[in-house]
Order: sequence, then C-alpha cells, then structure tokens
Amino acid sequence: MDIGFLGRGLILGFSIAAPVGPIGVLCIRRTLTEGIASGFLSGLGAATADAMYGCVAGFGLTFVADLLVGQALWVRLIGGLFLCYLGVKTIVSKPAESTVSSKSRSLFTAYASTVVLTLTNPATILSFAAVFAGLGLASAGGSYAAAGVLVLGVFLGSALWWLLLSGGVSLFRRRFNSNGLQWLNRISGAILLAFGAIALSLRG
Repeated sequence: MDIGFLGRGLILGFSIAAPVGPIGVLCIRRTLTEGIASGFLSGLGAATADAMYGCVAGFGLTFVADLLVGQALWVRLIGGLFLCYLGVKTIVSKPAESTVSSKSRSLFTAYASTVVLTLTNPATILSFAAVFAGLGLASAGGSYAAAGVLVLGVFLGSALWWLLLSGGVSLFRRRFNSNGLQWLNRISGAILLAFGAIALSLRG
C-alpha cells in the first residue's frame, strides 16, 4: 500500500471542500447560530458524500456513475429545489428558535441535509473520475487498496477543512447579537436561494 496516496487524497479532499459554495454558507451560518458542532457536522456531511463519490470513481462502479450522470437533470432539479427550500427556511427562521431540547435532532439534520445536498451534484463524480484516472486508479486493473487509501484521504482532507472553517468561525460567534444573527439568516438565505436558482436554470 502506497501511503503517498493518503497524502494525495488529503490534498484533493481539502482542495475540493475549500471553495465557498452553498455548503460553506450553511456551515458558516450554522456555526454562528447553532454552534461549532452543528457547523462541523454540516461540513462532515459534505465530506461523507465526497467520499461516497470517490468510492464510485475509485472502485470503478460504472453502473452507479452512469446512472447518476444519466439522470443529472433530475438530480440537479432536486438539489436546486432543496437549496431554495433551505434558503427560504433560513430567511424566515429566527435565531431564538435554536433551543437546547432540539439540539440532538438538529445535529443529525445538519449532517444528513449536507449529505443529500452534496450528492445532488452529480458533476462531482466527474471531477473525481478525472482525478482518479490521472492517478491510474479508474480502470478495473487499478489497485483497490490504493483507491481505498486515496478515498480515505479525500474524506480526512475534506473533514479537516470543515473543522478549520467551523472552528475559525466559532471564534466570532459571541460578537453576533440577535439582530446580527437575523441579518446573517437573511443574507445567507438569499445566497442559498441564488445557488438554487442557478442550479434550476442550468440545462443539459
């Protein structure tokens, strides 16, 4: 087993997670309004979905890959509608609604929602397939052990980014009062709506 694949996976996972998109907006918003645990688990959901797509690309599961890419329009439609739903929900929500009694349920929801949201972007698997092919792992004759190490690295690299992001943002949490958090909800909700509208407007 080439441990070098773990390092490559770490860099790949970190690089894929770092650009600020709808998941990043959700992570920042949930960290500020609900705490670091909610923000980190939101990111961890995205890391889990990235690892799942990495498995599909790395282990040559062409049936699953073809199914996802073939149904890209419907998958993107679901993802766009989900983003719009989250956007509207975020805009109308009030910071005071985050109660201690709902924390356990909201943590699971934070994780599950970003797993679903990331999986509804089938273009992600094309990126993984291209990278894995460049590393010589996309073919049936590739090393499954090396592919597994690389996928593990992708997950750990992505998780590291979300830990750094949620941890960094949490340092500023105390500086936000109720009014500031309300405006954060409105702005982040509008951004999520914009991402959803863009996803729904794309064709092909």
